[in-house]
Amino acid sequence: MTVFLLPDALVFPNPELAEPDGLLAIGGDLSPERLILAYKSGIFPWYNQLPIMWWCPPVRPIIFPRLFRLSKSLNHILKRDIFTVTFDRNFFGVIEGCANAKRRDSIGTWITPEMKEAYIQLYNLGFAHSVEVWKGNNLVGGLYGVSIGKAFFGESMFSLLSNASKVALACLVEFLIKENFYFIDCQITNEHLLRMGAIEIPRIVFLKILNEAVSKNFIIKKWSRNKMYTQETAYFLKEKLIKRSLY
Repeated sequence: MTVFLLPDALVFPNPELAEPDGLLAIGGDLSPERLILAYKSGIFPWYNQLPIMWWCPPVRPIIFPRLFRLSKSLNHILKRDIFTVTFDRNFFGVIEGCANAKRRDSIGTWITPEMKEAYIQLYNLGFAHSVEVWKGNNLVGGLYGVSIGKAFFGESMFSLLSNASKVALACLVEFLIKENFYFIDCQITNEHLLRMGAIEIPRIVFLKILNEAVSKNFIIKKWSRNKMYTQETAYFLKEKLIKRSLY
């Protein structure tokens, strides 16, 4: 087993040298500069106690926005206009919600206080973003992740009401389609993501697509704080999915 110990310098080993489970390196820090370099290199941090562990799995689940699967049940929920959805209005609330969410077959959380602080820094710099789902004035779900170039790296999501996180993902997909993003990196495969259109690709293919996506220009700023009307989102996605015979 060969796992690299990161030096103080802002460098990472070749992702292709990762262990079979995807573990590449340990150590380093969660500075914005190191995190941005990691994402550009196809690497992400994932740990629940020190040292920091850096991963690049041999198979990567990603969602191409135009191949997102809008289920009939989710389409029905969007049409009912139960929720209001915003971007970047309450990043702290979303990351807290994700940290406190109960995970199936998991003890504790990997979103440590240090991780929260690191991603809040990325948010303040315009690299991290949140999607908030509201029921009235209550935050009931959402997701957050990192955006570099035309790539979005999903970090975590949560729901206090059924389907709230799915609504957040659907609205994120609409935004990414409009802005010509290449993909959503889902990092770790699960059945929930596969049902919503995630596909697994070999690491070498992911790294090639990633290299092109992060090279594209995209304005670093807070995303829209205006309301997104979920009914419009449903119609937009439904039209796109019908054209590709995926609905």
